[in-house]
Amino acid sequence: MNVHEEKDFSKNYDFAIWKNLLQYLKPYKKNFLVLACYMIILAVTDAGIPLLTKYAIDEFIGKNTLEGFPYFVAIYAVAVLIISGVVYLFIKEAGKIEAGVTYSLRQKGFKKLQELSFSYFDKTAVGWLMARMTSDTSRIGEILSWGLVDFMWGTSMMIVISIVMFTVSVKLALITLTVVPFLAIVSIFFQKKILRVSRKVRKINSKITGAFNEGITGAKTTKTLVREEENLTEFQEITNEMKRKSVRSAIISSLYMPLVLCMGSVGMALALGFGGSGVIAKTITYGTLVLFVNYAVQFYEPIREMARIFAELQVAQASAERLLSMIDTEPDIVDSAEIIEKYGDSVHAKRENWEELVGDIEFEDVTFYYKEDEMILKNFDLKIKAGQTIALVGETGSGKSTIVNLACRFYEPKEGKILIDGVDYKERSQLWLHSNIGYVLQTPHLFSGTIKDNIAYGLLEASELDIIRASKLVNAHDFIMKFENGYDTEVGEGGAKLSTGEKQLISFARAILSNPKLFILDEATSSVDTETELMIQEAIQKVLSGRTSFIIAHRLSTIRSADRILVIEKGIIIEDGTHDELMSQKGHYYSLYTNQFIDEKEMEIINK
Repeated sequence: MNVHEEKDFSKNYDFAIWKNLLQYLKPYKKNFLVLACYMIILAVTDAGIPLLTKYAIDEFIGKNTLEGFPYFVAIYAVAVLIISGVVYLFIKEAGKIEAGVTYSLRQKGFKKLQELSFSYFDKTAVGWLMARMTSDTSRIGEILSWGLVDFMWGTSMMIVISIVMFTVSVKLALITLTVVPFLAIVSIFFQKKILRVSRKVRKINSKITGAFNEGITGAKTTKTLVREEENLTEFQEITNEMKRKSVRSAIISSLYMPLVLCMGSVGMALALGFGGSGVIAKTITYGTLVLFVNYAVQFYEPIREMARIFAELQVAQASAERLLSMIDTEPDIVDSAEIIEKYGDSVHAKRENWEELVGDIEFEDVTFYYKEDEMILKNFDLKIKAGQTIALVGETGSGKSTIVNLACRFYEPKEGKILIDGVDYKERSQLWLHSNIGYVLQTPHLFSGTIKDNIAYGLLEASELDIIRASKLVNAHDFIMKFENGYDTEVGEGGAKLSTGEKQLISFARAILSNPKLFILDEATSSVDTETELMIQEAIQKVLSGRTSFIIAHRLSTIRSADRILVIEKGIIIEDGTHDELMSQKGHYYSLYTNQFIDEKEMEIINK
């Protein structure tokens, strides 16, 4: 299984993370300005309600009169209507921002995944990526929209309430707000605790998503190996760990909120105590006391909300750190600025400047390794002429796939260089090379959709005639037409409705549709039946003609007609020649071929 080496984050609060995220809010500047206006209107109206209550107590109850009461009721009703209307409008506006930010994050993340080099996916689990692109983007979108809404509302409320309180009574205002500094100290303390636990929760969440992914994609293997109980046990261990960390996170958050509530109550008690003394001493009116009690409640309500946002920010930062670490990852293989200027990038190609690829390939003193202590190729040299079919034979780990991956520039040499048509391929764009490659994998992958969609996947502008011509070339047309819907037949997720051989032939047609100059067959016949293998062998003869081709072969019978057969051992070419030449040498290839031939004949006899 691929395992992502997750970066550990240690900063208690990283402003750079949030500054980076704010760029995703730029398209919604107008929405935020509108929101800010709504929040100011809401804060002023909310703060005005206790003033109306004070007026009612002092003027109607204190003076025991109802003169002007209808006008008061009308004003009160207007205030309530304003609050209701503004709440509706800001919810609508914040919803737009949340959906937009989440969309932008996912779009940017998916674009980055298309650009990253193969090495990134070698060490990154699918579940890890799924967690980044789903739950983490949702959490960030939510906090950037609703969190900022609540923050703007809370800030506006506290400012307006503070201004009114200090206007009415400076002494009583200072007494009521005494607990605010203590709230700040408590918040800083809990911020560290919540963020630390949240990071652990997000990390375990990635493991759970990965386990889900493996459990679904490997369901058939699980059942055939009767691994249900063991898998359940392993999954329970991960989810139990998630449960423990999540409970701890909830406990810390649950301690924080009551402390905020408690301090808010202290502020209200101080207002009530000192204000009550003022009423008895007749230094303030009863309406003023009610005003300050109401304001004490109202002032600490946004503080409680901001405390909740504060806690959620810590959780969201844990998500943001991991998502942005993926988005900010630089590909191992990049084209220089000069190359991009001339040939374009992966999105905006300048095809008019692309040279025609002929197919001469040369490895010149190439050294390569995936890990420094595990050398794959060292000072490797190889010359291939355009149009040659090169078969690579050797044990697993001998370097066959590495040679092909380097030739395709899925990886680049650590030392030395690879020339295509006499030019270092780093002096051409990646897209130029990849557009000239047809690749058929050992395990073919089809996408949900029709057969026609899958064949045209890499060349969407292909006509139906082009698709049929490619299918006929690889002997796929006949079996396709046997389906009721022909080329419009749905293949199912991953091609589940087709046999392995049928999927392989469709992937073969897909690879040949764009008429590539380089063709790669990676163990393309190892997982198909004998009949399909014969069909593929026949197709190979037609398809590879005139193209520079690499065949990584398990079944040696498929490479007898190759122009050159290279026997690779520990990254070194130990034999090089045609089938007949190598058989006459009676060396390593001879032993491999004769042993495999005997095994196949024995199986034929057994199966009769």
